[in-house]
Amino acid sequence: MVVLHFTAMRDCAAALERLCDRQAQVSAHYLIAGDGRAYHLVDEDARAWHAGAGQWGEVSDVNSRSIGIELDNPGDCPFAEPQVAALERLLAGICARWRIPPERVIGHSDMAPTRKTDPGPRFDWRRLALQGLSVWPAAPLSGAAAPFSGAADPRAFAAAATRFGYAPELDHDTMLAAFRLRFRPWAEGPLAPVDCAAAADLARRFPVDRAAANA
Repeated sequence: MVVLHFTAMRDCAAALERLCDRQAQVSAHYLIAGDGRAYHLVDEDARAWHAGAGQWGEVSDVNSRSIGIELDNPGDCPFAEPQVAALERLLAGICARWRIPPERVIGHSDMAPTRKTDPGPRFDWRRLALQGLSVWPAAPLSGAAAPFSGAADPRAFAAAATRFGYAPELDHDTMLAAFRLRFRPWAEGPLAPVDCAAAADLARRFPVDRAAANA
């Protein structure tokens, strides 16, 4: 997998110092500055301490199965164009080298939603998906534009979101918040039919365990 993060620090220099501090016990394979400079900090075939506790599909030791990319951003600001362009170039190479499919490029908030929100609501996941570097629902994400009817089904939503990759142990509110943070970051209120449709589409096209899904 690839796990994307924001640094939530005052600037790139501070983030770089921390990521290179052995006493901090935190690391990532790459750090990308706002101006597009990319720092290669840990070999891709080595384990970095970037993900921590969490789960995606059946993988609970995410650090051992992923490459971590930190983006210099405090968490509440738009991501700079040079930075996003550099990320796209880096991701394309990583995914080609390690044969990582787009659905295995996730956010820290996807695998650790009870404690993390990065890369946050301002990160443009759809842009990555349009280049084949991540995924996006085919179903419309605007309730006003989507021809959905009927009540939202929490059990169907949970089943679909879990099939896509979210941990089955998550409670409803946490799972919905994590899903919306990535795919509908400005949505509010209770579960809506549009959430269910988007989750069902992702589960159908990008099940986290393809072997089991096709059995």
